[in-house]
This record gives sequence, C-alpha cells and structure tokens, in this order.
Amino acid sequence: MPLDGLFTHALVHELNELIVGGRITKVHQPYPNEIVLVVRNNSVNYPVLLSAHPTYARTQITHIPYENPQTAPNFVMFLRRYLEGAKLQKIEQVENDRIINFYVNARNELGDIQQIRLTLEMMGRHSNLFLIRETDSRILELIKHVPADQNRVRSLMPGATYVLPPAQNLKNPFITGALEALAPMILDTPFDDWSKFIQSTYQGFGRDSAQVLAQTINQDGDHLAHAKNWLARFNDLKPTLFTAENGTLSYAAFDWLQDYATSEHFHTLGDMLDAYYIGKAERERVNQQAGSLVRVVKNELKKNNSKRKKLLGTLDDATNADDLKVMGDLLITYPHLVQKGMTSIEIENYYDNNRLLKISLDPKLNGLKNAEKYFTKYRKLRTAVAYVNEQMTLTDAEIDYFNNIVAQLDVASPKDVEDIRLELTNGGYIRANKKNKQKPKVSKPDKFESSDGTLIEVGKNNLQNERLSLKQADRRDIWLHVQKIPGSHVIIHSANPSDETLVEAAKLAGYFSKARDSANIPVDYLPAGKLRKPNGSKPGFVIFEGQQTMYVTPDANLVSRLKIK
Repeated sequence: MPLDGLFTHALVHELNELIVGGRITKVHQPYPNEIVLVVRNNSVNYPVLLSAHPTYARTQITHIPYENPQTAPNFVMFLRRYLEGAKLQKIEQVENDRIINFYVNARNELGDIQQIRLTLEMMGRHSNLFLIRETDSRILELIKHVPADQNRVRSLMPGATYVLPPAQNLKNPFITGALEALAPMILDTPFDDWSKFIQSTYQGFGRDSAQVLAQTINQDGDHLAHAKNWLARFNDLKPTLFTAENGTLSYAAFDWLQDYATSEHFHTLGDMLDAYYIGKAERERVNQQAGSLVRVVKNELKKNNSKRKKLLGTLDDATNADDLKVMGDLLITYPHLVQKGMTSIEIENYYDNNRLLKISLDPKLNGLKNAEKYFTKYRKLRTAVAYVNEQMTLTDAEIDYFNNIVAQLDVASPKDVEDIRLELTNGGYIRANKKNKQKPKVSKPDKFESSDGTLIEVGKNNLQNERLSLKQADRRDIWLHVQKIPGSHVIIHSANPSDETLVEAAKLAGYFSKARDSANIPVDYLPAGKLRKPNGSKPGFVIFEGQQTMYVTPDANLVSRLKIK
C-alpha cells in the first residue's frame, strides 16, 4: 500500500505506544529534507525519522545507520534550541490525512515552558516539516521555505501563521457513524465501482486500500461489520512486507488480501519500513548527493576516451613512418626527377623490387626540399611514439580510475559519497570549497559478521579502501578483491578464517563490485601484508602477487543478513 491516511493512522498508533512520554535527547539532520529525533523512553533510545522527502516522505522509528554532516544545517540548529531536552507530550494525526503533529513542552530563553509542535506534512513533492508555536500557530521555522510566488494558497515562510492545506471535504472513516454510508452504496453501486466510491467518500484511502476494503466488505455476512473490523486492524498491527515474483515490494499495516508471491511479517512498522526503504531511499539519497560527482566523472571519462582515440590515431600514423622514410630516401636519391610545380611523381622503389611508387609532392618545393619534408615527418612520428605510449598508459589509468569511481557510486551509501567527493577534490578534479575550513573526516567501512562470528569489513570507496587495507588491517588478515574488475576491498579480520567465512567474504567482494549482477565471479585473496602501493598511484590502488582465486555468485540476501547495524 502507499503511505496513505490509513497507514499514517497506524504509524501514529505505533509511535504513541512507543515514544510518547519520552524525552528528546538529540536532534540530527543527516539529509537535506530529513530530521532524526532521538527519543529516550523507558530506558530505550528510539531514533525517529521525520522525512519531508518529495518521494519517500514518512515518519518511523528507524535503525538504518546514518552519517551526520560535519557542519550542522541551520534548520537542525534551530530545532535543537527548542527540542533537545523537551518531553514529547502526544502525537496526533490531523483527521485521517497524511499530517502528523508532535507536541512537546519546551523552555524558552527565560526558562518559561511553552507549547511547541512539529508538524509533518507528507504530501509528495509538497511535503514539509514545520516547527510551530502552539499558542498563536506562528511558524518558527520550516525545512523547506516556499516563497509566496510559488504558493499563493498559504504562506510557507518563518513568521507566517500556519494554516492547514485545503480540505477535501471527505469523511474521516474512524469517526463513529462515518461508515454508515457504505450500506446504501452496497445496494446502489456496482462492485467494480466500490473502490472509487470509497475513495471519493472517505478521507485517507489510497487506491490499494480502497480495493482491499471493497473486497473485504464483499464477503458474505454483515458488510458494515466487515468494514468496521477491517478498520480496527489499523490499531491491531501486524506489519507485512509483500514480495512479487518479479521482486517488486509492497507493504501493509497488517496481512490483508494481496496477490503477491511471498509475505514477511515484522515486529514493528519501523522495522518493516526499514526493510522496504533501505534500498530505495538510500539510492535516492545517493543520487541527490552525488549528482555533481556523476557529472564530473562522466566528463572525465568522455575527455579521456576522446584523448585515447586521438592517441590511437597517432600510433596508427606512426606505424606508417617507415613509408615516409622510404619516400624521402627515393627523393634524395633522384632529386633531378622532381621539378617545381609537380604534385606527384612515380619512382622505382629499390626497397621493393624496383616497383613504381607514387609519391605526393609539394609543388612549391624541389626534390631535395620535398625529401627533407618527408624526413621531418618521419622523425616527428618516430619521436612521438614513446610520448604517445606514455600518454596512453596514463590515459588508460585515468579511464580505469573513473570506471572504478562509477562502480563505487553504484554501491555507495550517503556517507560514502562525501568520501568520494573529498577524493576527487584532493585529486584536483573538483574545486575545493575554501569557506569550509574543517578537516574532512573519512567515514568508516561497512562492517559484517560472518556466520561463525568473524568480523569482515568492506571499503566502499578508495579512501576507505586505502585506510582499511594498508593502515588498519593486520598483515595476517585476509584481503579479497574481485579479479580485474572495479570493486571494494574486503578484509577478513582473521589469519585463518573458516571456509564458510572465506566464501561469505568473497560474495561480499563480488556484491560490492561492478560485477554484482553476474555469476561465477573470480575473487582473489591473500594476506594483507602482501599488498604494495606504487609511489604516486591513485588512492586505493595496490599491487600484489601470490594470490589464490575462488569463484562465487553475489547474494543480496547474504549482504543484509551479515550486515552489522
């Protein structure tokens, strides 16, 4: 189901049970449109995500790890002043809409208690998160400022009075007596139109929800009782993730009628949403953060591929350099045959059984000058070969490097993107931000635990790879990498890992590489102490010998199962 008003009702029900009465201890803004409140309640810390993302807006308790920016955005600094240390009083849904209010009692600068609320509107591209003073509904701050020329219905700027989005004038199905309209509908409306009637009559119904309710009340017995029992399930949760045969995911607050291949139940809605969004939302976050990096990498690849093509052309010309020397030799041997004004001449080639060789001429020059011109071209091409071969080696290295960056961006998490940005900045491919004087911090590799409890670490970018393989790993630890394909460095923190751990680490190396969708991938492995880094080489580049090789097929389920959260 989509995140409609009904699912929002279920989310509010779960959040009220778990975090109301708790105290907000920390406020973070790891991503531009998302806030994480750490609420401590009953001796448990609950990270609560409030997302105003245009595609993945939602609220939930999340356990997906996130990396905070080095410099806190202005919005989160503002929230911290009002919310850190405040007690969460209640959480309410506005009608059955996708709007949730989080009420807190906070102290102002004078120490007086004031009522504050966070209002999250989950409205697609119009999603927003507001900090509002309850006494006068004044907007203190909001995560997305919208000028008046972009929204003439209501003002979405600090200092304005908060006004709800325009009402749809539909019935809240959870209000007593609201479902009574279903009885005449069943008698007067064809079944094919029931879901349309439900959506046009009741607030908060997505298409999937309306279709499932229509199927539910179409069963034998008391139709109204079926509808009431169905709605009551949104307060008696059994979070379910459905997987279709083609791998498409869908979710619901409980296990309802759904034509999907398999279903998986979760303890909480937050756990289920983590499983649903971990791929989609993370990929979207990476795409947002890495947009400028992708353009840089594509431009560098285009530039180097074009350069390589020109170098190959020069090498092709160089292979014909000996022909130029032959022509110069013939012209200097028979200069008397050439007269000014001639554009070509045929001379017996004593290098080739005296066969006639046609030689193009500069009509302005005599025979000796034309011969000198051919010798000059010959010497330039012969001299160019060494330079071109050197440039070809450098260009191929650049192409391999940026293909490796492309592979890293394909498997990057948001924290990895900033490392890649730092690497490209240090390499001179991106202009440094002189205003940011803080020393960049390299994120940590992803950690996994093998089936027998051995720690495995995976570098997701070149800076992580270099630090992990050459500085942090014990020389006896086992290092793995896919053979001759861009990918991550993998370290097994054991000198004698079990065969099972070795295979699992090899599958991780295959998954975090450009060959993640392939089968039977060769993975090299050897002790980390045998790695060497050539002087002047790019970050993460190592050479080695004496490796062993195994063949594995990457397994996404294994990755999620072994990941340490």
